[in-house]
Amino acid sequence: MGMQRCIGIGILLLGFALGSAKAEEHTHEHNDAALQALQLNQGSKWATDESLRQGMNRIHASFSAESAAISSGQMTPERYQALAQKIHTEIAWLVTNCKLDARTDAMLHIILAELIDGAEAMAGKKFLTKPREGALKVGQALDNYATYFDHPGWGGAQ
Repeated sequence: MGMQRCIGIGILLLGFALGSAKAEEHTHEHNDAALQALQLNQGSKWATDESLRQGMNRIHASFSAESAAISSGQMTPERYQALAQKIHTEIAWLVTNCKLDARTDAMLHIILAELIDGAEAMAGKKFLTKPREGALKVGQALDNYATYFDHPGWGGAQ
């Protein structure tokens, strides 16, 4: 298969950003990645491209910069919202710039859906989910990315 833009992720992001039930319905029609479980690519990590690595490095750096405050309970609602916005901005950048084959893209959709869900909670947009719970979800998504995607130097220099 040829290279595929991360269109499904854009639709997913649009659905969360707009809070539109119609956009969310379209997301479910477009891609059933949310129904899949993360898995390795025949025992190996999924390949990444330079754009994916750049965007994920920036998400990781933003999250890492706030991890001490999150862990200690010192994060303010404004800081959670700012971190959520940084994550949304990077995901939008990834949607525009990443090019992955369909199978790799499907696995990435799962990771990005976790990131978006966590960011929405951090921004206070998830009923009954505290911002710190959203941050924990983002942390888990980043751990999943490290487990399932081949990203040399992950977590290192940006």
